[in-house]
Amino acid sequence: MTTSVHTVNISINSSDWRGQALSNFGLSPFIFQGKLFASIEGFIQGIKFPESDSRREQAFRLSGWEAKQLGDTADRSGAYWNGGCLAYGSSGHHQLIGDAIRARIEQSPGLQEVLRSTAGAELVHVTGHVESPTTSLPATVFLQILNELRAGLLRR
Repeated sequence: MTTSVHTVNISINSSDWRGQALSNFGLSPFIFQGKLFASIEGFIQGIKFPESDSRREQAFRLSGWEAKQLGDTADRSGAYWNGGCLAYGSSGHHQLIGDAIRARIEQSPGLQEVLRSTAGAELVHVTGHVESPTTSLPATVFLQILNELRAGLLRR
């Protein structure tokens, strides 16, 4: 007897609307530490730039591929936040991104319900591209954040 596990692909390219809704690429404004951001992708890309770099604020106002393409012009020397610099790709960098993702979900009852609706499904992140070794948020880390958020929502 075989059993198949239903999956939900968390990607803007997902065939499941829930995966698109939970994607970092979508325009989904949220407030994090008192600042307004257009999307998680804009946040991820913006923190690649030092606070004195005008591209930082520009990235914070973008979503999707526009944000990603702007972030590709950064030198990835660190993740800049609150006057400090976290090592790029470090656990601190990932924690900061995770905190922003949590803020986005916590501020949206709709996204909370979307994430709850994936109970019992395996969350995957398949974009159709090979993951870059210099990615800001590896798929494993992204999925761990979402799985922890989902578990917390389901306990409520």
